[in-house]
Amino acid sequence: MKSQNELGRYLAVRRSRVTPRSAGITVLDRRRVPGLRREEVADLAGVSAVYYTRLEQGRARNPSDAVLDALARVLLLDPTERAHLHDLAHRGRDGRTAHRTAPSGGERGTDENGEHGAGAGGAGTRDGLKRLLAAVGAVPAYVLGPAMDVLDANGLARSLLAHPGREAPARWNLALQVFLAPAARRMYPRWEEVARQTVGFLRLSGGRRPRDPRLAEVVARLSGRSEEFRSMWSEQEVRDKTFGTKRFRHPVVGELDLAYETLALPGDEGCHLVVFTAPDPRADAALRLLGSWTAAGPAGTNGPVGTNGPVGTNGPEERTQRDRVPPGTVDEPVRPVGSVESAGSSVVAERG
Repeated sequence: MKSQNELGRYLAVRRSRVTPRSAGITVLDRRRVPGLRREEVADLAGVSAVYYTRLEQGRARNPSDAVLDALARVLLLDPTERAHLHDLAHRGRDGRTAHRTAPSGGERGTDENGEHGAGAGGAGTRDGLKRLLAAVGAVPAYVLGPAMDVLDANGLARSLLAHPGREAPARWNLALQVFLAPAARRMYPRWEEVARQTVGFLRLSGGRRPRDPRLAEVVARLSGRSEEFRSMWSEQEVRDKTFGTKRFRHPVVGELDLAYETLALPGDEGCHLVVFTAPDPRADAALRLLGSWTAAGPAGTNGPVGTNGPVGTNGPEERTQRDRVPPGTVDEPVRPVGSVESAGSSVVAERG
């Protein structure tokens, strides 16, 4: 398959995951590969085997919505996966996925830790969003871009998510942090779950915005630096950020579970407002402690640091060295790529 045949690649991977039994097919012969055969998918979807084969090979264009819905039913896709299938198929048909890039807030510099300097508080967000983030200061809240750049965040979110023991960056990228920062594996006790959610969101976002240069840049960087990312990216999983619970391990308040809600922002295409809340008294007490620690610290830092460091740490100097993002995560420019999908597949192909 060609590297640009995202629809065919997605169909083939999803077909391999549907067992004949789950599709209601009685198997009489011994199979060499798991999943359904092409002709079985075609028969169950009500299309010809020749047409379905051409779809997987990228030689058939513009399948109808009825065909896509039938394939989604056969492949047992959930609503998010079904929407992703339509996004892949509609590219170039009616421009529905040719989204504009979200506002970046002007020129962005990068520091040695892969964090974007856009002015204090993130200069790329609307004043109304800044006021909203300040108004919900009792809980962590931030604005997330389509490539998982944190475009703006309130102080509590910075204290929760930014690297402990260091000045909170003006902007940073959560996907790069999850895969390339050693501190992320301590921050997220369920790291693999968070990593898979990250990859799934990037792939879903890429389906909606296939020509977004920032998305392609992030995917290319992760594909070149992380074997785990390459493996997860090849699985073609898509996940939306809606709501759920995430576990954190924080050096000041310890381990806590926080519920999150993700809201799409009208007028800021591809951007979301993410808000964490405490689902139980233990988490509520931890957030209150973190909030008081954050408020007491100097502006733009993760709280006060005494001679022995914050509670539960081994001192500021040791934590700074321990949690510093290594030079390998520098957010330097990468070579241009044609699409988000090709950004990942080209690196995988080069590495064989």
